[in-house]
Amino acid sequence: MPSLKDVKLQIAGVGKTKQITKAMGMVASSKLRGAQSRIERFRPYAEKFGQMLGDLAARTDGAAHPLLQVHDRPKTTVILLFSSDRGLCGGCNVNLITAAQHLAKAREAEGRMVRFLCVGRKARDAVRKSSWELLDAFPDVMGSFNFQLAAHLGNRVSQLYASGEADEVYLVYSEFVSMSRQVATTMPLLPVVPATAETGEETPGATEYVYEPKVEVLLSELLPRYVNVQIYRGLLDTSASENAARMAAMDNATRNCDELIESLTLLYNKTRQASITNDLMDIVGGANALQSQ
Repeated sequence: MPSLKDVKLQIAGVGKTKQITKAMGMVASSKLRGAQSRIERFRPYAEKFGQMLGDLAARTDGAAHPLLQVHDRPKTTVILLFSSDRGLCGGCNVNLITAAQHLAKAREAEGRMVRFLCVGRKARDAVRKSSWELLDAFPDVMGSFNFQLAAHLGNRVSQLYASGEADEVYLVYSEFVSMSRQVATTMPLLPVVPATAETGEETPGATEYVYEPKVEVLLSELLPRYVNVQIYRGLLDTSASENAARMAAMDNATRNCDELIESLTLLYNKTRQASITNDLMDIVGGANALQSQ
């Protein structure tokens, strides 16, 4: 049985750990409110933008813009992978990295070369440990990114696709569904697929839009912006997912600390009672020995 001093030290250590996990949970909760508000305001815009652009792209052929053209015999796949910069957020990063690895292995099995663009330290570290090529990485930005980062990434992947250095581009991010559910999502980013090609049929009763100026002029302006918008949406989703997962993980850790402190306190009381009992037995034994003399 451990000594009273050892048990007291363990209780104090767990108590300090509880203070840390509780503080981290409160910080994650505070950040989550802002991140959740941003993604809930931006998501309807991104979805409507995608629907409108899909309808616009369906009115023309793939030759209208380089980002619409499907490359013959694709040889290179670029994966844009998002993650957090720090850990202690449950399985959020593991799920993202696993989804990206499954996609990369599937493309390699088809004979394609896989290259990565990573945002977040955890994604960068995972790709560095693998055999895949890391084109570029952007660590330590998930806590302070803005639309300029999305525009920079969008320009980069658009240039890679238009120049033929990439034949397809995928975005892997964590979609924020609710406080308790975040889903690692793989999204085809380039080439842009028209709405009718995604569903295979035209939607009955769909709104008929009239576009001005010409469709080709609109596509040249809106297609690069569409890529930027989807990337920014992925960044916002991943940020909200990270904070939600961290808050849940810290809440679980705090509860585990409470349970551990409770069990250690019980052990401390048992050890203390055993020590008092032993002292009493020694006293009684000594008194009996004196009486027998």
